[in-house]
Order: sequence, then structure tokens, then C-alpha cells
Amino acid sequence: MILLKEAPKSESKVPKKRKRRVSLLVYISSTLLAFFVGIFMTILIVGLNSRTSQQLDTSSAGFSKISQVYQTISQQYYRKTDQKKLINGAIKGMVNSLDDPYSEYLTGSDASNLDNTISGSFEGIGAEIQKKGNYVEIVSPIAGSPAKKAGLKANDVITAINGHSTAGWSATKTTNKIRGKKGTKVTLTIKRDQQSFKITLKRDVIPVKTVNARIDKQHPTVGYIQITSFSEPTFKEVKTAIKKLRQEGAKSFILDVRSNPGGIMQQALKISSMFVANGKTLMQVKARTGQPTVYKAGKSQDGGFKVKEPVKVLIDDGSASASEIFAAALNQSANVELIGTKSFGKGTVQQVSQLDKKSEFKITVAKWLTPNGSWINKRGLTPNIEAKYPSYAYLPMVSDQKTYQLEDVSSKIKTLQTELKAVGQDPGTINGYFSTTTQKAVVAFQAANNLDQTGKLDTATIDKLQTEITKKISDNDVAYDKAVEQLTK
Repeated sequence: MILLKEAPKSESKVPKKRKRRVSLLVYISSTLLAFFVGIFMTILIVGLNSRTSQQLDTSSAGFSKISQVYQTISQQYYRKTDQKKLINGAIKGMVNSLDDPYSEYLTGSDASNLDNTISGSFEGIGAEIQKKGNYVEIVSPIAGSPAKKAGLKANDVITAINGHSTAGWSATKTTNKIRGKKGTKVTLTIKRDQQSFKITLKRDVIPVKTVNARIDKQHPTVGYIQITSFSEPTFKEVKTAIKKLRQEGAKSFILDVRSNPGGIMQQALKISSMFVANGKTLMQVKARTGQPTVYKAGKSQDGGFKVKEPVKVLIDDGSASASEIFAAALNQSANVELIGTKSFGKGTVQQVSQLDKKSEFKITVAKWLTPNGSWINKRGLTPNIEAKYPSYAYLPMVSDQKTYQLEDVSSKIKTLQTELKAVGQDPGTINGYFSTTTQKAVVAFQAANNLDQTGKLDTATIDKLQTEITKKISDNDVAYDKAVEQLTK
């Protein structure tokens, strides 16, 4: 998610006056809810009321037709009609006719949820989502969140929540169903490629801190900075991290925006400007007509704080919106290499307009372009150096709701056999058949991890196996290792 904002405002309450806000990226996740902050006093549609039909511009044939339909339904429909439902239906119909997953009409609690910001703590699973076709898909799991720890990935499609199909649901409705208090659980049915599985996640507080930094243990001149999202404090946090790492001996930096779904656009621009020479382009915004608005590096962005040490940027398919603006700016305007896998590809701009106290809608109003004028929508940024995790990092999740035992046959067993092999146990032929060899591997794994040696792939064993796989993936970070290699050779 990316947004533009004009000036800092109190984020504990939504301003009462009408406002227009501009954001880049789909509606936010089940936990971060929304980053939008009021800017630019432009109202696209204002309070429709009982005099709606008279207020429409009757000089327009189109509006006359709308007025005629409204009047006919109100006066002649065989049952009494609800005026608010008619108006909401008309607006929803217009917005839905755009066939744009990022344009949406919001009322009631949906509208108020959109007005929440990231200045406080949030409770949920930590995965940004967007509408795709008839369902909703994950854009990116937030680093350190329950969604990330559980192995959810970009492009996973959420087909059901707690057993209820999400077919036809908006991103907003899906968000409202997923979010909830810390400690409570939600079960998602996920479709990944051709496989479908259920996964139960325990909601948690998503940390507000957006930057983690450290010195590489093996190479003390390399500083590592992970940016988990672009929010209000991120510029200051990155600046502080760089100063601290410099004091600890860092002579170069790895900037990690993998699984970073975006955030406030101004923060991405300010941080990008740290690494780009003054006067060089950071990004462009192109509306339907007119010339692009060009944003450039300079003191007005970074306050004069510059980083001239060698830098590498890590990206993956969970890097979206503000992350892509940041990565593209450094890559194209500062010749910084991108390492990892292709980014998500979100290249449109949304404007959010408040209609009244209880309703608003967001609509795509522009494209954003990289410094060289490229539009990466649905294409993403291609890394200069491709570096993937080991193959077992891309295995589908296996639900822990079922127990597998000797002589069972299942595609899920094939996945678990692959995971057993990855953690050092020999399951025999990896073919989905629970053989005696697989059973011995399960017993060995259970013994090594202080589990009951049942020889069955039960809930506790599957949970522990997938925990070990997650740890192994973290310990075998090919992209990070490649960045260190490039900075130290």
C-alpha cells in the first residue's frame, strides 16, 4: 500500500471535514487495515439525500436517465423502497462497472476501517490482500507476522474463511472477516497453484516498528537493514539505523524490502532520496491526461542526509507498491543492483473520497512510473541478480488437521516427505506413499525433537516439521548471501 499525504495530522481520530486521499496499492491487509490520511480538498461526489433526483444535472441525458429510473422505482415499485439502498446501489453499480479491483464504494464500518492508520498497534494475521477475479489474494505477508510465520505467500488465493466461501467478497469484507483480537484464531482455505489447503492462524499484535538493523556476523563491515513497511516513523528509523551501523563499523549496506507490502509514499520517496543524487528522478505519476508529475531527490526529501556507501537491495514477489518505488528509484537513478526474485507489480494510484461521515469510495486515478518511465503494473521489477530460496521454500503448506500414517497415499504426504529430506531425514522415494522407510524417518525426526515416537505424521509432528523448515529457509537465505558476496568481493 502506498499513500500520498500533504501534512502530518492527528491519526487517532478521523478529521470531520471532507477530504480526498491518494494511495498507491490495493486495500490493506487483515491487520494493518489502512494507512490513508486526509489530503487535497476535492470531493468527487457529495452527500446524496432525499433531493437526489432534483440535484442531478438534468441537462445531461445520462443523469436524466438515472433520475428517471430513480423516480420510477421510488414511486411505482410494488413495494416500498429504501432510499438509501437505492442510492448505495446506484453508486456501487457505477464503481463496479469499472471492473477494477482497486476501485470500491465503502459504507458504515467498512469506511471507518479504511480510515484507520498505522500509528498504533494492530491485531490480525499480518497479510495485505487485494481483489483478484472472484476471490481475494495475498499481496504480501508482513515480516514477522502470523501469516509470514505460517508460510503464507504472495499470490495465495483465499477461497474461504472459517469454512465460508469468499467468492464474490470485496477486499474490505475479507479484511473484516480475517482481522480480530490477539490470541483468537481464524482458519483460511488457501489455493496455491493447483493445490488447496486449510491453515489456522492465531491473531497477534503486528509490531509498529518498521526497521530492523544489525551488523553481519561474518562480515562486520556489512550493515543489514530490513524495512517491513513504509509508515510514519520509517524515514527516521532508517536514518537512525544507518548512523548506528556506521558507528559499529559498517562500510556498506543491504536494504531488504522483501515481503514489504508498501505504505506511505512520502516515506518511500524520502528514504529513496537518501541514496540518490540530488536532482535525479525518484518516480513519476501519470494521470489520464497531461504530463507526468515527476518527483526528484533533494534536500526537501531527505533533509540533506545522504548515503554514499555501496548498497544492494533485496526484493521478492511480496515487495509491492512503495517497496517497488523505493527499489526502482535506487536501481534506475543510483545504479544499485536488485537481488532476489521479481517483485509484485502494483503500478496504479488510488484516490479515496469521503462522501459523508459514513461513506466513501476509492478509485484508480493514475499510473505511477519508474524513473525511466516504465510501468511495472502486473509485471514487477526484475532483479539484476536472481537469487531464490532453496526449492523446499516453495512447497505448499500442509494442514495439521489430519494425521497421516503407514500405507496412506496423498499429495500432502509427498510434500511432507520432501520436508523430511530437507531437515536431514531419509523418507525413501518421494512419491506420496507412506512407506516403512517414511515411517522410520518420521520416528527419527520425532526422537530428535522430543516428540512422541508414534511414527505418524500427526498435528504435533507436522507443526514441528514446518517450524524446522521455516528456520532452515531463514538459515539458507540465498539472496542475502549473494548480496554479502557482492559487497565484500
